[in-house]
This record gives sequence, C-alpha cells and structure tokens, in this order.
Amino acid sequence: MSTHLTEQAFSDLPLHETLRQGLQSAGFTHCTPIQAESLPILLAGRDVAGQAQTGTGKTIAFLLATFQRLLDEPQPKGWDGKQPRALILAPTRELAIQIVKDANLLNSAAGLRIALAHGGKDYEKQRDAITVGCDVLIGTPGRLLDYHKNRVFHLRQAQAIVLDEADRMFDLGFIKDVRYFLRRVPKPEERLGMLFSATLSFNVLELAYEHMNNPEKVLIEPEKVSVDRIEESAYYPANDEKIPLLLALIKRLQPTRSIVFVNTKRAADRVWGFLEGNGHKAALLSGDVPQKKRESLLNRFQEGEVAFLVATDVAARGLHIPEVSHVFNYDLPQDQEDYVHRIGRTARAGASGVAVSFACEEYVFSLPDIETYIKHKLPVLSTGDEVLETPAPAVKTKYSAPPPRRKPQGNKGNNNSNRHRGNPRR
Repeated sequence: MSTHLTEQAFSDLPLHETLRQGLQSAGFTHCTPIQAESLPILLAGRDVAGQAQTGTGKTIAFLLATFQRLLDEPQPKGWDGKQPRALILAPTRELAIQIVKDANLLNSAAGLRIALAHGGKDYEKQRDAITVGCDVLIGTPGRLLDYHKNRVFHLRQAQAIVLDEADRMFDLGFIKDVRYFLRRVPKPEERLGMLFSATLSFNVLELAYEHMNNPEKVLIEPEKVSVDRIEESAYYPANDEKIPLLLALIKRLQPTRSIVFVNTKRAADRVWGFLEGNGHKAALLSGDVPQKKRESLLNRFQEGEVAFLVATDVAARGLHIPEVSHVFNYDLPQDQEDYVHRIGRTARAGASGVAVSFACEEYVFSLPDIETYIKHKLPVLSTGDEVLETPAPAVKTKYSAPPPRRKPQGNKGNNNSNRHRGNPRR
C-alpha cells in the first residue's frame, strides 16, 4: 500500500453500490487521510469543515458524500427534475474542470447529471446544459452568479453544498459572491454542508459556522510536514542572473516534469519565452492565455508532452498534476503560506522531490518570513558554483497583452491646436 493511503478501505464504508462500482473502475481501493476522517462523518449526515491541501484527495471525499446524499435521500418536494440538487463552488476554472473530471470517474455507474459553469468560453453551451437539467452543478462564482441572476437555475431545493478552496475564495475576492449563494440555499439543517480549505483561518471558520450546521472540523497536517521528502535549496542571484541560472540548473538537474512559479504575468511571459527560445517546451498559465488554449497546454503538461509549466499562484492553485519532480521558485512568493503550497506540488503520494528558490534582489525580503513559517533555514547554494548559461533570445508569446495605445498628440505643425489655450471658455 502507498504510504499516503490509510488502512480504511472504501469497501468498508456505507456507500451506494453504484459508487462502489465507480471507485472500482477508477482504481480507488483505500482512503487518503482526509477521506478516512471526513467520509464517516459526512456519510452519517453531518457537516464538515476540513483543512487539507490540494492533492490530498479531498475532491473524491466531497464528491462521494455529495453523490451519496443525492442517491440516498428522496427527491425534494416539488422538484421539477431540472434544478440542481447539489452545488459545488470552486475558485478557478481549472479547479472546476478538474472536479468535473473526478466526478465523471465516480459517476460512471451512478448516472447523475453533472453540469459545469465557468468563465472564459462556452457561455450559451454551459447555460443550455443547466437549463436541460442537472443534479450536480459545479462551477466558479462569477459565471454561476450571472446565470442565477438571469434565472437559468435556482437553489431552493439543493440538498448538498460544497465550498472548495475556501481560503482562495477570500484571496481572489469572491467571498461576496459565495455569500450570495449561501443565502439562497435551504437552511443548514436541511442540507449537507462541506467546506474545505488549505487553512482554517478566522474568516474561513466564521463563514463555516455562519452557513453550516455545526460543522465538525477535520484537520489534516499541511504540506509542510512533507519537507523531509523535498530537497530544498536557495540561491541569491542578481536579477540579470535569474534566467542564466534557471537554464544552468535545468541543464544540470535534468528535471522530468517541473513547475516554474513566478509572481506576475509579465514574469511568466518572460520565463516562458526564454524556456521556449532555449529548446525547452513549456506550457504557460496566466490570465492572458485564452481558456481553450490554457486547457490544451495544461493537458499537454499533464500528459508529459511538455516538461515545464510556468505559472502564477492564482493560475496554478487547485490543479492536480502528478509526478512533478522539480519546483523552481523563480520569484520567491510574498506570502509565506504560498511557499508551502508551491513546494508541495512535488513529493506527492509518498514520492520525493526538489524545490529550488531564487532569493533575488526584488523578492529576497520574503525569505525571513518564509523560514520562520516553515521553521527551518533553506540551505544556501552559490550561484558562482553553477556554470551559468548564456541564453538564446526569448520567444515572444502570442498571448501577451498589447502595449497601451498612446493618445493622439494632434498636428504638431498646426498652430490651431493651441489657438484657444488662453481662453478656457471657448
């Protein structure tokens, strides 16, 4: 048995037969810690507020509990067969898409109708899928809010509500929209409530206790406990050494699948351009890339067609990416918790990994807070010990935002442009 699994078998849980079949088809036999601790509570009909990182199996936990609720409970009185009986909110479209993929795996025998709603594309297609009728509606707050205000669906008969990555909802400014939905579903005692978050901060817990039925807290140790399986190190490069250093480390370490984290879209474009220009196929996740292209690039990275993913924290949060061998913090994160989220992308499922951080001139001031948070110093390696690469020119991304257009300056040769300057009334 893999070290990240527990002795709790799914077959020993009181799950619906169709869900057992779905688990078997997907190859799931034993629970992860978050599943082992939360599922018995949820299957007994009690709400859960869980602390668990991405990649720990929480998605399967809340999907199983949601499906079980819909399969076991009688249909709501007056239900027309079309309105959603469960709502799952996710902060990003990539996470929503991943949840739907997992849901389809578990739903192979259950036959529940699943609809997806997220921004970026397919407005009418997604709307039509909801209008036809769905049992489970999965999506991001913005697009769902649009549909709800246009009366595409209502939530008066919802039997299960899931809020995933609750802390990120606060970070991204979606919490007002989340509260909008939570005020329009049945009372907490009339539905099953689930909230999952990387951290159960005061704001997250306040949200849970305000809109859930006395939820039980399930705390799974955060990713920082896995640092014993991650080889961490830090360099102190000058800003103009960062690209040559990154290329040198790639040449020396020969990573099989890597995520390069940056803090801004501009840096993402720059790093992607130099990777591509120097023979390293990379996928780019930033807000400027069209949604359809983002999905295609992400699939190519997950399937191993490209070895590098360049991403900001917002773009990469919530993605399930297996077998990441190396994480490069090209920019040190300004939030110490983001450091833990980032390096936790490697060393998943009991594997080991490598995390390399650049404490450059711009972001070095974040390092003391990070080291205080993780309770150890990062081993420092010398940039001078690396044979820095002289980079070939960068490739220009097609998805960079165009430069702002300058306002016309007028006809410099025509004195009429200044004729009335002295008389503001004319």
